[in-house]
Amino acid sequence: MKIAVVGTGYVGLVTGTCFAETGNHVTCVDINEAKIKQMQDGIVPIYEPGLEDMFHRNVNEGRLNFTTSLSEGIEGAKVIFLALPTPPGEDGSADLKYILQVANDLGPLLADYTVIIDKSTVPVGTSELVQTAIAKEAKFPFDVVSNPEFLREGVAVEDFMKPDRVVIGTQSDRAKEMMSKLYAPLVRQGNPIIFMDERSAEMTKYAANAFLATKITFMNEIANLCEKVGANVDDIRRGIGTDSRIGKRFLFAGIGYGGSCFPKDVQALAKTSEENDYQFHILDSVMRVNELQKTKLMPYIQGHFKNDLAGKTIGIWGLAFKPYTDDIREAPALYNIEALLALGCKVRVYDPEAMKNVQDQIGDVVEYSKTPYDAIDGADALLIVTEWPQFRTPDFERMETLLKNKVIFDGRNLYELPQMQELGYTYYSVGRQSVN
Repeated sequence: MKIAVVGTGYVGLVTGTCFAETGNHVTCVDINEAKIKQMQDGIVPIYEPGLEDMFHRNVNEGRLNFTTSLSEGIEGAKVIFLALPTPPGEDGSADLKYILQVANDLGPLLADYTVIIDKSTVPVGTSELVQTAIAKEAKFPFDVVSNPEFLREGVAVEDFMKPDRVVIGTQSDRAKEMMSKLYAPLVRQGNPIIFMDERSAEMTKYAANAFLATKITFMNEIANLCEKVGANVDDIRRGIGTDSRIGKRFLFAGIGYGGSCFPKDVQALAKTSEENDYQFHILDSVMRVNELQKTKLMPYIQGHFKNDLAGKTIGIWGLAFKPYTDDIREAPALYNIEALLALGCKVRVYDPEAMKNVQDQIGDVVEYSKTPYDAIDGADALLIVTEWPQFRTPDFERMETLLKNKVIFDGRNLYELPQMQELGYTYYSVGRQSVN
């Protein structure tokens, strides 16, 4: 099948590459000339495990192409995915200007029946707005379908190729048939394609992300209370995670969620609620708690150093909002860097993938290290922000020779308390008692 994907951000590029992998001919369209040139030259602009090999294979076999021309990109396409950004506006609502601009441009370009697919995360009712915008000048029949993505950064390729479920919002039998054929190779093991109306599909994406953000935040609240009452949040996680009604995932306490989805989607769903005269009290609390949680360890850092942080060097391990990605959108690391700099600290950082993105955003106000150990050489303490695997079993003896003080502030609870006690570290974590 000939497919066009408009927008080559995280969702668009993964979508296009994975559909090419199943034998379709895909053209990705973007107005960013530099990015298109980069991809035409064989450079993948984002880090996502497994994506680069798949990208090169499909480019080399002629199934994956790139262009800045919308008319060229959609020529002959049976389906057109809209994978465009929907950034939050000043009031928290999703900004639809990019999607609606492309929708306006598509109408006169359609040359046959086409399925237009909203792949972006969009507010309830967007499919109707896109339908109206295209219909203004369309001379051929078309259907607008809502097909939200449920990709986890770091495992997005696997999520796309082996989805838990595919959600498709349409009331058109013709569109249903087309979408079923498109996704058939990805659901051969029996995972469901769930059809529903467009508005319900749009709401499903927001509901999923808001629920997961709430689950994370609930555990962070439990962790904060654990510190007050002397309980261990890791034991509680294991105690409730084995309950099949609750499940094991998204129960790890830490210093908050970030990324491109959870913060934006929770905010957008709260705004939708407000616009419909409903106050979503839980989401208001989730956003408030998460904002505070990002700098949860700052009082411990200040307390340990008796508020005398001017000139102290803090090494930070991890900058991306989660491991296996270079995405720093709403990353807790950025909030902690800002707080430390404001207290007069020198900050030295290391991340295996995200340092260039941080440097592009904040410049050289911090020192960028080549290895995790360089980041703590001569540092007064270590702050762990992202749970990259290489941070889980470091060389503690080597660390002891590098750190001025054997002090670790761990925002992801990577180490066991008895281990830290045996090694003689002063260790602060989340939802557990400190080791001194």
